[in-house]
Amino acid sequence: MGISFAIVGATGNVGTEMLTILAESDLDVGTVYAVASRRSVGREVSFGDETIKCHDLETFDFSKVDIALMSAGGSVSKEWSPKIAAAGAIVIDNSSAWRMDPDVPLVVPEVNADDVKDFHKKGIIANPNCSTIQMVVALKPLHDRAKIKRVVVSTYQSVSGGGKKNMDELWLQTKGIYSNDELKPHNFTKQIAFNVIPHIDVFMDGGDTKEEWKMKAETMKILDPKIKVTATCVRVPTFVGHAEAVNIEFENELSAEEARSILRESPGLMVVDKREDGGYITPVECVGEFATFVSRIREDSTQDNTLNMWVVSDNLRKGAALNTVQIAECLVNRGLLKAQTA
Repeated sequence: MGISFAIVGATGNVGTEMLTILAESDLDVGTVYAVASRRSVGREVSFGDETIKCHDLETFDFSKVDIALMSAGGSVSKEWSPKIAAAGAIVIDNSSAWRMDPDVPLVVPEVNADDVKDFHKKGIIANPNCSTIQMVVALKPLHDRAKIKRVVVSTYQSVSGGGKKNMDELWLQTKGIYSNDELKPHNFTKQIAFNVIPHIDVFMDGGDTKEEWKMKAETMKILDPKIKVTATCVRVPTFVGHAEAVNIEFENELSAEEARSILRESPGLMVVDKREDGGYITPVECVGEFATFVSRIREDSTQDNTLNMWVVSDNLRKGAALNTVQIAECLVNRGLLKAQTA
C-alpha cells in the first residue's frame, strides 16, 4: 500500500518543494494528500507526474495518514500538530514551534538521526532552522574529530527564507530601481534590493535577533550543549540559497588539510575548495542541489586550533523540505513507522 503522507501548507514555497522531493525519494510512497487553508481548497499542486487538489486543514481526516509534513507556520503548527499526532500520524514540523520543546527531537539526519526514536513522546519531530541545518552538517564530522569549543558565524541568507512575499518584494524593488519607482519596504525593515539587512526575526533582550538565538540554541541541542555559538544573521538580495562564513575553534589541533579530507568523506557534504578564481560555491550554484557545499577551508592565523570555512546550501531543499523528507526516511529505515501504525 505504501506510506501515506499529508503535506500541510502544500501551496507554499517549502510545501511545493516537499512534494517535489518526496516524489524523487526512494520511499515507498502511497497516497499523498495536499492540505492547506480553506482559501486554497481545490487548488491544484504537482506531485511528480500527478496533479492533486488541496484539502481543507479544518476538515481533513488525518487518521488515514502515516506521516504529516508540516510547513504552515508556527501558530498553525502549535494548534494542529498535537491534533494530527493524536489522530495517529507522525508529525514532522518545519516551523519553530516545537524545536526547543524538551520532549520533541530536533533532527538533522547526518548529525543525530538516532534521536528520531523519541518522537513517541508527543508524536512530533522538529525540523531545525535552515541556517542551523547547513552549519551543523558541516560541523558534525569536525566536532567528532577535534571537539569544537566555539563557533562564530555570519550568515548571508536569501529572501526565500521569509517566504514568497519576500521574494516578490525583492523582485518588485529590483524592477522599481530601473524604472525610478519609489521604493517602500513592506515585508522588510529597509530596502532589500541592492542592499543587505542585518536583521532577521525579532530583537531579543540581549540585542541578538531571534534568528541568531536559534542558531545558538539549536546547535547546542542538536550537536553538543557545551559548544559556544555567536551569530550575526543578515538578509541579502538573493532569491534562494543561504551562505555562511564560519569560524570554528577546536579543543584539539586540526589542520585545514585534514579538515578538508574529513569533510570530503562525510555524508551530505560536497567540498569545492580550489584556491583560484571561482574555486568555491556561491548561492546561485547551489539552487536545486541536495548537498551542503563547503569552500574556503583555511586556518585562522590569529587563534590556535581555529579554522575558517564557507558553507552554502539551498535553504528550500536541505534547509527545509529535503531535511524533512530525510527525517521520514529515518523513521522508515529504523522500523519506527511500522511500530507506529501496527
